[in-house]
Amino acid sequence: MNWIIAAGAVNGALAVIAGAFGAHGLKTRLAPELLATWQTGAEYHMYHALALVLVGAIAAAQPPLALNGPAVALLLGILLFSGSLYVLALTGIRTLGAITPVGGVAFIVGWLWLAYAALRG
Repeated sequence: MNWIIAAGAVNGALAVIAGAFGAHGLKTRLAPELLATWQTGAEYHMYHALALVLVGAIAAAQPPLALNGPAVALLLGILLFSGSLYVLALTGIRTLGAITPVGGVAFIVGWLWLAYAALRG
């Protein structure tokens, strides 16, 4: 399960970079509502990076638990939810917001899959 912890750690670093870039690099370049969109993406990015580290740690401590599925769902959520918000904030293309809920569903699936695996294991 080292790949899950590594993916969480890399995404944690990327979330910090995104947050700092939003606070310092984009503050004067984006309209306040687009900056808020960027920050929402960075916040959810960090939450789910931490969740990935947790999933990896649980998987390492409880080897019978198969947690690749929840980890992939959380990664997909980061890509689709936070990624679409980042691109929306930078481009202003509102139709990209249609992708964001799909990422949100991936987050929900990841969390519920983790709960299922924990109860089943």
